[in-house]
Amino acid sequence: MFKRKLTALDYPDPDRFNVNDTSEYKNLVLWLEDQKIRHYKIEDRKALRDINSSDWPKTFKQYRDDLACPVLSEKPGEQLEWLLAFAVRLEYSDSVEKYKNCVKKNELNTPKVVSANPLDNLDFEGEDFKRGVNTLAQLLHVTQHPDHLITLKAVSKVVCQRLSSEAIENPSNFIVKGKPFPFQEADLGFDTGDYVLNQAAKILRLLYIHNLRDLQTRINECIVAVQSVTANPKTDTKLGKVGK
Repeated sequence: MFKRKLTALDYPDPDRFNVNDTSEYKNLVLWLEDQKIRHYKIEDRKALRDINSSDWPKTFKQYRDDLACPVLSEKPGEQLEWLLAFAVRLEYSDSVEKYKNCVKKNELNTPKVVSANPLDNLDFEGEDFKRGVNTLAQLLHVTQHPDHLITLKAVSKVVCQRLSSEAIENPSNFIVKGKPFPFQEADLGFDTGDYVLNQAAKILRLLYIHNLRDLQTRINECIVAVQSVTANPKTDTKLGKVGK
């Protein structure tokens, strides 16, 4: 859990550190203050050095307060995690140029992956993209939303449901038939006190029911697919025996 940070800080034998060992824990805290953090003057670290003192927990709490440690948990692991991260940050700030060079070397050794998907090169927040989405929505008679990504989602739903190859070949199978449901006359079951909100709530309820119906259809399809495998045993009559 702490190995990577301890290794980065050049802590001796990071593989064997045991956070549940009280003595090791206290010694690590003292090592961090002496070698990396150095928040106190040397003469002010006396109480922190006395790891066998019954007052050490109070001293450690005061030490965390002096460092402005935001961790409120009393779990040693969480407190130590913050101390190690704080020490790593100080170590980096002391040798910024050194570690910048390390990052650049890693970047040079990292292979560059060139995507063949043209969608990866699109700027989804660019003005050209937004205009394209709105133009497509107008062509498909989709109401535009202030958020162009929501508009794009609605356009995608229309394309998938009405403009797929199956829908184009057999449109009658995808066009919703039947009498429109008079949702305005339906009973909502509760009253918000606002007519417009009541109508919006009715629409949301219908959409929710539609989603449940779609989910049930998918579940039924899964059941049928499984049954086609498990409920159709093939019998080898050669293995059968009649009589003795």
